[in-house]
Amino acid sequence: MTEPRIDKLRAALDGREAPTVGLWNRLEGRPRTTDFARALRAEVRDPLWMLTRQWQLGEFRGADAGSPVTVTYSVDTTTPSRFRPAGGAVEPLPADRPLETVAERRALPFAFGADRIAFDLRLAIGRRWMKLLAQNLLLNIVSLNVRQKYIARYPIALPDPTADADTPRVAHPEVWSTMQALAGRRMDGYEFYRFLKGGGAAYDGISGLLGLHRTELVRLGKRLVDWFDALIDQPAENPGTPTTNATWDPRRLEHRFSVSARPPEGGTATEKVLTVREYPGGTLDWHAFSIDPAGPLGGTGPAAASLHRTVFPAPVRFSGMPLPRWWALEDERTNFAAVRPDSTDLARLVFLEFALVYSNDWYQLPCDLPAGTLASIKGLAVTDVFGQQRWITPAGSGSDADWQRWTMFTLDTIGDDDVSADTSLLLPPSVPKVAEGPVLEEVALIRDESANMVWGVEQSVRLATGEARRGSEVAAEILAHRLLLHPPAAPPPPAAPVAYKAMNSVPENWIPFIPVHTPGQNRDIQLQRAAMPSVVDGKPVHPRTSLLREGFDAGLQYFVNEEEVPQSGTRITVSYNRTRWRDGRVAVWLSAQRSVGRGEGSSGLAFDFLTDTTPPGPPGPTA
Repeated sequence: MTEPRIDKLRAALDGREAPTVGLWNRLEGRPRTTDFARALRAEVRDPLWMLTRQWQLGEFRGADAGSPVTVTYSVDTTTPSRFRPAGGAVEPLPADRPLETVAERRALPFAFGADRIAFDLRLAIGRRWMKLLAQNLLLNIVSLNVRQKYIARYPIALPDPTADADTPRVAHPEVWSTMQALAGRRMDGYEFYRFLKGGGAAYDGISGLLGLHRTELVRLGKRLVDWFDALIDQPAENPGTPTTNATWDPRRLEHRFSVSARPPEGGTATEKVLTVREYPGGTLDWHAFSIDPAGPLGGTGPAAASLHRTVFPAPVRFSGMPLPRWWALEDERTNFAAVRPDSTDLARLVFLEFALVYSNDWYQLPCDLPAGTLASIKGLAVTDVFGQQRWITPAGSGSDADWQRWTMFTLDTIGDDDVSADTSLLLPPSVPKVAEGPVLEEVALIRDESANMVWGVEQSVRLATGEARRGSEVAAEILAHRLLLHPPAAPPPPAAPVAYKAMNSVPENWIPFIPVHTPGQNRDIQLQRAAMPSVVDGKPVHPRTSLLREGFDAGLQYFVNEEEVPQSGTRITVSYNRTRWRDGRVAVWLSAQRSVGRGEGSSGLAFDFLTDTTPPGPPGPTA
């Protein structure tokens, strides 16, 4: 069956003679020019259509005001001026070096008990003194004799290869060769430096000098002391105590200190104390500080300065943010679909919500503050495009204990007291980059579940000449040299196929820490440094790093909090750091840093076991 042919289509459509016939309309552009710029602009000729589209997309539901045009603010700033290590004395905070130098510096070890170490620094100080003598015209005539007299008065002794006490300086071939080259040819500059620091005169013990020579030597001695004090930053010694004014807490394995400044917001308080309770070393920033209401450090510092400015706010931009224009499309460099958070991954969920929903709701204001500033915003007024002004209050104001309080870049308050939140901003006097030298000491605190102990494994130790070497190699070399000096007696012939052993041995670079009760507690435990007997003479094995020799030379016990050594372990390193301050001054200091370990370990320590004493027989015949 075929449909009838319609000859007059227009008349059929007007009279609706064929109701099955449809009508299609097609709109298409017919540009009459080769320039497509106007066609791509997607011009809107109907404002009512645009208003309808805005109503359809919900743009009329916005509750925000107009866009900000100008912002006027007032900021009060002050500078931290006092410094106190945890449990130490208060001292002025120097302004000629970064805070990392003062917060991380530790004393340079020049001796472990009676064993002298750090001969690289000892030689450098002595070489500096000889250079000062050679450059002085008054002493240049008798410089040769004066040099030999100083070498004889502050000598570098030649170690005795047959003495057990000199084993650390003769066991390693390179160290033994260096000591042979220095003995009798160079002076121990550190002993001379200590003599000058103790109030001694540079000419003491040097004969054949005139009064004019002695006066010149005193002046050069002061130059030598000032040179070494400025070369490497070290903490000051506390009078009457064997410890130094350092921030490292050996029980908690972290740095702890406080700084104080005059409150920028005014009030009745004389100073505001900022305390760092858990700083592992490395990067020091604002989030390491907390407001300490315990008490002042005994200083006021410089008065607060005010900064008043009117600026233009700029919208915050980030990659992948939704674009505010209707016809604009985001680039494909940021793929939010690749982020697949779990239902409990709150951090990623909050990040996705912010990145996909908020676009032009955030603005940033320029406010230049120097490093080492504690700032507090006194007021902030915003003027929008409609000429309306709004007074902005801090979002984080209120009670410090309110968990629903939203804040960023502000400091918390130590304690559980219901106090007002502190909304000040701290820019610590730190540096963006610090160059770290090679690791001189490395200790890994690991858990040994088989032995139910914690071991301090000295993975890198410092040789007498100042270089670092693997701890297992140094322990093996010292053990081999001691066995040469004290060869063990030949064991008697075995009386049975098996022999009983009460305990086996572990490498001498493994220092044990045993669990003991905390004083006054029945369940809390702490880790106490112990010692393993040497396989040579049965005497305790001593640590060879300053990290594990804490209090050892003073006859004190060393304890570490049990929670500081988790299942993953703890790694502590000691190295030199170097950086430049804002005035170009070079700062060098020795610091310790803590990081996460590499898991558990096994020392192989065993008790009460049997060993086979039957020697292996000759090999049997082979086919």
